[in-house]
Amino acid sequence: MDFDFTDEQIQLRDAVQRWADKGYDFERRRRIVAAGGFDADAWRELADLGLTGLTVPEVHGGLGLGPVEAMIVMEALGHGLVMEPLAQTLLAAAVLQHHADAALQTDWLPRLAAGDRMVLAHTERRSRHRLDHCTTTATVDGAGWRLAGTKHVVPAGDRADAWLVPARLDGALALFCVERGAPGATTIGYTTQDGSRAADLVLDGAPARLVSRDGDTALAWAVDVGLALACAQAVGVMDRTLALTLEYLNTRKQFGVPIGSFQALRHRAADMKMELELARSMSYYATLKLGEPAPQRRQALARAKVQLGRSMRFVGQQAVQLHGGIGVTDEYVVSHCFKTLTQLELTFGDTLHHLGEVAARMTDDAGVAV
Repeated sequence: MDFDFTDEQIQLRDAVQRWADKGYDFERRRRIVAAGGFDADAWRELADLGLTGLTVPEVHGGLGLGPVEAMIVMEALGHGLVMEPLAQTLLAAAVLQHHADAALQTDWLPRLAAGDRMVLAHTERRSRHRLDHCTTTATVDGAGWRLAGTKHVVPAGDRADAWLVPARLDGALALFCVERGAPGATTIGYTTQDGSRAADLVLDGAPARLVSRDGDTALAWAVDVGLALACAQAVGVMDRTLALTLEYLNTRKQFGVPIGSFQALRHRAADMKMELELARSMSYYATLKLGEPAPQRRQALARAKVQLGRSMRFVGQQAVQLHGGIGVTDEYVVSHCFKTLTQLELTFGDTLHHLGEVAARMTDDAGVAV
């Protein structure tokens, strides 16, 4: 199997990387964090690059590209520590294309391509990453529906133009779309530990449009797409973290020589590189498995998140330790890498949760052909 990127994919990666390097440097990121964790100008720049419409079909004004291109973009944005929630737009586009009716696709896919923001609001208190835990309810209201409930830690939830919300309808899980400005829908925004923005979404009889009555299938698909994108972003962050660590080892001196010449530290840096490449290969694996049937896809994404979680923790901790005291200061970029990796390890389920997912799906032959 050929894992090399095409010339077009390499050009896409390089274009996004150039923007992140020049237009989203560390000082700009710190200003965005201080201002609340979201920058409308940076989002417009992503839209101008065509990234908000990356996977939207051309008939709806997008570029019509696929999951591999989305992975490439998210890895480049991870390397740049970009906080704006492009992954949520890519996730929403995937959900609408696979589960929404033609009318909802026609209404929203062009808006996503143009830069409107739709985010997934599925986390509730005490859910502990379980997708079947949902106390939000939906009731019929004439030809539509109304939702009641509260969702927590919604990415950039108070900056979204719409939310994808799972809710109980006649005892079964369904997926709905609630638009900003709907009566009964309010948000409470805050910053997260890595400086990005999130919000609680409170729904009190808010009108909604039905995306899918098969909410279990639609939500599982949304989370699996989100997992693949989070894995790709994490690879980019780890790549940046390793590069910064190697630069520090080669410039910081003790006893008149760079500390990178000490064999023990070289071995630790080599271990970081190994963990990065393990994570990169599992990120590719996760993306390539998105087209598989649901059971195989869910197993593959859980496996990938287990490896990514272990790699993120190892690379982040080693980077901080090898930098010494400076590695935890807000003025130095490595501390922000560490916080981003810590948050990504918890995104869509932590390592322990996905280890349980893998174990629950193991068969007697452990998936090995005999």
